[in-house]
Amino acid sequence: MEITAFTKQARISPRKVRLVADTVRSMPLDQALDSLKVIRKRGASILHKTLESAVANAVNNKNIDKATLQILKIEVTDGPAMKRYHASTRGRIHPYKRRSSNVRIVLTQKGAK
Repeated sequence: MEITAFTKQARISPRKVRLVADTVRSMPLDQALDSLKVIRKRGASILHKTLESAVANAVNNKNIDKATLQILKIEVTDGPAMKRYHASTRGRIHPYKRRSSNVRIVLTQKGAK
């Protein structure tokens, strides 16, 4: 049984969130939650909230014990980007994108396929 949680349009670049997601992906659930509290990157707080939401979905909606959960996958994809401009010399502009990201965390029970 798969339990999912989403965070959509988080105002942080997906590249920055993937840095943290790669470190947490292979950890056990309790260790992942603990490490996300102390990692000093902005993406860690977004992943921590999403992971806690996934655990809460499993415990409250599916009546699954927290000790039997494990992380199946963490996906960080591009969200919509806002187009912005920097003022430049001689009346010109330089375009850039303010990127956002979508985070999807899938949990499963240990031993379940």
